[in-house]
Amino acid sequence: MKKSLLWTFVLILFPCQFLPAQTWESYYHQLYDHDEIEMAQWEEMSELLCDLEQHPFNLNTATPEQLSQLPFLTDEEIEEICAYLYHYSPMKSFGELAMIESLPAIKRQLLQCFVFLGEEEKTKQSDGKGHHEVMLTLKAPLYERKGDRNGYLGERYRHQIRYAFRQGDCWRAGLIGAQDSGEPFFRNGNTMGYDFYSFYLMCNHVGIVKTLMAGKYRMSMGMGLMMNSDFLLGKSAALTSLGRQRQILRPHSSTSSAHYLQGLAATLQLSRFLQVTPFLSYRPMDGTLNSDSLSISSLVEGGYHRTVNELKKKNNTFLTTAGTTVGYRNGAWHAAMNLVYSHLSRPLKPNTKILYRYYYPQGRDFLNMGIDYGYIHHRLSFHGETAIDRKGALATLNTANIHMSSELSLMVLQRFYGMRYTALQAQAFSEGGHVQNESGLYVGAHWQPSRKLFASAYADIAYFAWPRYQASASSYHQDYLLSFSYLSGSWTFSARYRLHIKEKDNEQKSALCSQQEHRGRVSVSFDGTILSTKTQADIACVQNEKSSRGWTVSQLISWRMNKMFQAHLAAAYFHTDDYDSRMYLYERGMLYSFSFPVVYGKGIRYSLLLKAQLSEKLMIHTRIAVTDYFDRSVIGSGYQQVNGSSMTDLEFQLRWKL
Repeated sequence: MKKSLLWTFVLILFPCQFLPAQTWESYYHQLYDHDEIEMAQWEEMSELLCDLEQHPFNLNTATPEQLSQLPFLTDEEIEEICAYLYHYSPMKSFGELAMIESLPAIKRQLLQCFVFLGEEEKTKQSDGKGHHEVMLTLKAPLYERKGDRNGYLGERYRHQIRYAFRQGDCWRAGLIGAQDSGEPFFRNGNTMGYDFYSFYLMCNHVGIVKTLMAGKYRMSMGMGLMMNSDFLLGKSAALTSLGRQRQILRPHSSTSSAHYLQGLAATLQLSRFLQVTPFLSYRPMDGTLNSDSLSISSLVEGGYHRTVNELKKKNNTFLTTAGTTVGYRNGAWHAAMNLVYSHLSRPLKPNTKILYRYYYPQGRDFLNMGIDYGYIHHRLSFHGETAIDRKGALATLNTANIHMSSELSLMVLQRFYGMRYTALQAQAFSEGGHVQNESGLYVGAHWQPSRKLFASAYADIAYFAWPRYQASASSYHQDYLLSFSYLSGSWTFSARYRLHIKEKDNEQKSALCSQQEHRGRVSVSFDGTILSTKTQADIACVQNEKSSRGWTVSQLISWRMNKMFQAHLAAAYFHTDDYDSRMYLYERGMLYSFSFPVVYGKGIRYSLLLKAQLSEKLMIHTRIAVTDYFDRSVIGSGYQQVNGSSMTDLEFQLRWKL
């Protein structure tokens, strides 16, 4: 244990004599909090940005549609970038981005990871030729779980294969096969080999057809009250990206088995101001069967099929979805009418005797209609959506962004989701995770008094009129955050504090009690062309009927040896009382993946990622990650139980461009 602690602090005190080119992951980690976002959504976001990083576009010739692919840009920022390029193009250097007042320094750095400056005809993406890419990824745990010995039907290795074809911006096609650890491969009922496949064909800019999708795809409408297959990046992201009009259609290039459609969709540009997007989808779903075997109590989106019981849920229900969005845009104004119809092959029959499930979606058929609307101006903009279901239940979400000056901007968000409102494929800003039984007010602010100092804060209060999970009466949630960042040359100093207050049942379930969760973080990072480091310390304190505390100190080091080789080292020591004060760590992961391990108890975690770009066409990544616990001899429970105090995972990735 002493050697492990010594190793951690040696890393923390490692001298920073050289200076690395940061990747988008490092900058994104500074913008958004991974502890408030679901892992599946982080994975989807990571895959999108990795793809954009591999295929950058020319900023001088960028269209608003291209810029809208970047989820960290707001509509106002996109508008100001386009306005600057219209008046002063071509941009000679990235230093000119500082002339765009609404674009913070961190976003200017992040934007450079996905664009370049130059002549479009010189880019490989625009040479008229098709480009192929094949990627193989393998993750091998060097330990045995209880389910590996008796319970799981497959091997403990996780692996996937990806094929992608791209011809400029006109054609895209792809095929992904993914296998989770423990799932059978070409056996035990899984005759198709990989447990999950995704395939897509995308065509752009053919006559009035702006986008044509076939296969598996994602679609978003308005603010997400009716349909949103995109990812949500939490409340801290709301200050920087909420209210923007997302790209309506994009391929489902993720290994996630949730939040996608399967079939046909097209965006038709009928005139300069009017576009229509009809879509049709028929896809299998996993469902938990009721005792009658004719209905399901819930839809399952985890995507795991490792055991006999999990395989019984696989693809036992089919979801048919059809609808359209008709959008009108004229200058700063935009509006759209939306319609979504969904039909399940098995009826949903949740156990409504449990009080918080009383208004859960029920039946086979679901219909939603609504409008979304907005106005964009560099000083004042607003966006909103209002929707109803087939029974007339209402949901509405509205935001207003006010730029008080070049230094200060404010945002106000109001939401009301009726307890009777149901929409099977809705995803929107919420505290409770559902577009139902919630009303609230969110107020946030960005303050940048100088190019070096940046501060943000928000306050969010939510009210749940009907009982919800772990709260058997009406309840409130409160969420507050304050953060600062200071840039000085190659140094960045950051600090943040978050307070989350929840009302939930006490241990006797006789009344509601208030749980306060305090989390703080300070970090120092140093970036350069050869070496970069980041030192971070986190603390947590959760107070309800009992108290739970925890802290962690972590170190990241990235070393760019030359154009061919890179190394990324991460190490952390964590010390928490229990799971309530758990800690979220950030590590560099493989391409099209993420690594935000959750740890609790007492121990150390360290990882090493080696990247080798052997040629323009061939790349190899290798990663090893180890977690050593000092307070236990058994890790996990159930089928995931490991008889030992240490876990080591080995990953390998190969990418070949043709």
